[in-house]
Amino acid sequence: MKSARNTVTKTLTTLTLLVSSLTNLAFADPEADKTVFQKYFTDNFPQVAFQDFANGVYAIDPVSRAQWEEIEQFPPYDSAIAEGERLYKQAFANGKHYADCLPNKGLALAQSYPKYDDSLGTVVTLPILINQCRIANNEKPLAYQRGEIASLLAYLSYSSRGKKINILIQNEAAKAAYNKGKHFYYARRGQLNMACAHCHVDNAGKRLRATIIGPALGQVSGFPAYRTKWGEMGT
Repeated sequence: MKSARNTVTKTLTTLTLLVSSLTNLAFADPEADKTVFQKYFTDNFPQVAFQDFANGVYAIDPVSRAQWEEIEQFPPYDSAIAEGERLYKQAFANGKHYADCLPNKGLALAQSYPKYDDSLGTVVTLPILINQCRIANNEKPLAYQRGEIASLLAYLSYSSRGKKINILIQNEAAKAAYNKGKHFYYARRGQLNMACAHCHVDNAGKRLRATIIGPALGQVSGFPAYRTKWGEMGT
């Protein structure tokens, strides 16, 4: 029992040190935060090659990885990518296409988003860009999360497969947005009074019933995602 308490205390102390290092908004430095964040995971999962964290839970659990590699032989998301390509190439009513209004024609740029847009004064994501493009061409915006937008994102994101995620914090406005996101990630909320970090930082690699909790490092590389329980792509 004493050993269990010591383990819990050590875990909570480690998390407290990490959170205190990352949540000091007054002196926030995104690059310094990144160094602390990455070191936490490489120290806790020394058997995982740094670049392999991009594979999420499949990088830390051999059984899940074997299942994933088997599924990858006949990917269930292929149809979504094909549908996304069809939608991407389909002309709007005015004859224009997504390629006419998306940066770099929308291809091989997913690794650079989200991005702070100075002209809009806010953070924009690839789904937001898609709907901005549609609205600019007198088309109705797509619903987020599922359906056509998920297929479009599957196609556009697939064109960035293998590229390193490169999110830039280019000015003070972008830094303020970064700090807002960081605060949200580490803030407690809900009935259980827990933060995102309690699962994906403190308990990464542990089980939540039958589910293995994926590490926060590299987690964003897994979206849009195909999930068996959905039977489709989701954002």
